Amino acid sequence: MDQISKFNLVHKYEKRALLIAINCVAGLSIFFFGYDQGVMGGVNTSHSYVDIMSFGHWDDATGQAVIDNPTLQGGINAVYYLPGTLFGAFLGGWVGDRYGRIKTIALAALWATIGAAIQCSAQDFKWMMCARVFTGIGTGILNAITPVWATETADGTSFYGDGTSSFIWRFPIAFQIVPLICLFIVIWFMPESPRWLVKAGREQEARYVLRRLRGESGEDGLRAEAEFQDIRNTCALERQTAKPQSYFAMFFGIGSGKLHTGRRVQLVVWLQIMQEWIGIAGITVYGPTIFQLAGVSAKDRLWVSGLNDITYMFSTLICVFTLDRIGRRWTLYWGSIGQGICILLAGGLSRVTADAAPGHAAGPGGAAIFFVFLFTAIFGATWLTVPWLYPAEIFPLEIRAKGNAWGVVGWSIGNGWLVLLCPVMFAALGEKTLYIFGACNAITIPMVWALYPETNQRTLEEMDLVFASDSIWNWEAEKNYKLLVEQNPELVQAARRGHSVVDPETGMRVGSVGGAMSLNVHQAGHGAGKGSGEMEMLGSKDN
Repeated sequence: MDQISKFNLVHKYEKRALLIAINCVAGLSIFFFGYDQGVMGGVNTSHSYVDIMSFGHWDDATGQAVIDNPTLQGGINAVYYLPGTLFGAFLGGWVGDRYGRIKTIALAALWATIGAAIQCSAQDFKWMMCARVFTGIGTGILNAITPVWATETADGTSFYGDGTSSFIWRFPIAFQIVPLICLFIVIWFMPESPRWLVKAGREQEARYVLRRLRGESGEDGLRAEAEFQDIRNTCALERQTAKPQSYFAMFFGIGSGKLHTGRRVQLVVWLQIMQEWIGIAGITVYGPTIFQLAGVSAKDRLWVSGLNDITYMFSTLICVFTLDRIGRRWTLYWGSIGQGICILLAGGLSRVTADAAPGHAAGPGGAAIFFVFLFTAIFGATWLTVPWLYPAEIFPLEIRAKGNAWGVVGWSIGNGWLVLLCPVMFAALGEKTLYIFGACNAITIPMVWALYPETNQRTLEEMDLVFASDSIWNWEAEKNYKLLVEQNPELVQAARRGHSVVDPETGMRVGSVGGAMSLNVHQAGHGAGKGSGEMEMLGSKDN
């Protein structure tokens, strides 16, 4: 208790008020890496930036940048993700488990602040690329640990001067320092994750934080105490039986037994990769290029991109009302369908605009812009949220930070690969690049249907049962899960109360009241009756 600062908000606020404060601080982190990703869309077409980075020149006749070296333009953007955020994700998962969520977020904020300062002072492309890598590491750390911390505590642009000043691109990059400084300051007033505190042996602090988060009196107090006991028992079992899970072991599922962590890693990595290839990375980073294809003038391109970003921001509120109502899978389904239709129409209408006779381009051009805006809004309401939420919902507590780091690895690969190729694709294919994104949206529908189990309204313990199946196919996993529920309903009831955990090496499930159960899920013989599997349970009572 003495280690919690007297200035920590956990002493002043509790329950809903404390959760709101935590989410607001997490929102600062989300705002930063969203802003930092999107700001390059406007920067890429700045007169001064194109000249200083030496990947193009300014055409005074058309009033727009002409890209001579699209590979260099893409490379400057790509190194932010590869190796930047990819390395930062691994570092963030390790540091977060070793030193705590709060210190890790503070480290990342300070790191990214220095990186942003180096970026906005860049004098050539080599300087800029080094600064992008450095900032990317800080962003990767934030992306890896902020969702974990939040989950574990939860139940227009204008021209300056003549338009050629470097202020136009330096100021937007420097502006990201503001939320980073705010984040670095306020994070020290936030409570640490109670789960990490238990792991660190600071149980008294963990109990106090939990009681402030859940309530200290009546049923709230009992619920907080029960949750604390479950966390303590889980951690005790991990210390006794679980082997440390390295990133290498997680990727290949070594020693994970029926938990199948390797399969879970592949799911979160590919979900994040496809999140970028459905088109949002291209639209976010190269929005002005897309609006150019749609016939928007050079003068209007930046503010149209800014308005699109605002639409993007507000659309994220939609999932607040729909995500838990329709589930994760259906959220991804309707997102893929809507996005696919919008981006295909945007591509087709951009071609119609380019081929239109003088004076007849406004109609199809405006329609193309509308569908780009609609695409962005649908993405914000669907695919933006689920790929970041899914890792925190399918990985066991003992490897959750590292599991979330694997999601950031997928995000880094998807972004880095795509932003490197985007300039080349747009230069070679023009609006046909959008057709590729449309096809990727179509691919995600059978991918999600076949491989991704629903996590909505299921506890982490129940997800362990879902992934107990040896089959990669979702329908087999759900069939096996239903069989386990039918044969052993008391097991799932215990899971929903949080009163059991799984040893990732042996498959041993131990109850928090001292009971032990061994799962042995296997294929039954011809005389098995229900035909798909059975479970043997061995119970032991407290002495």
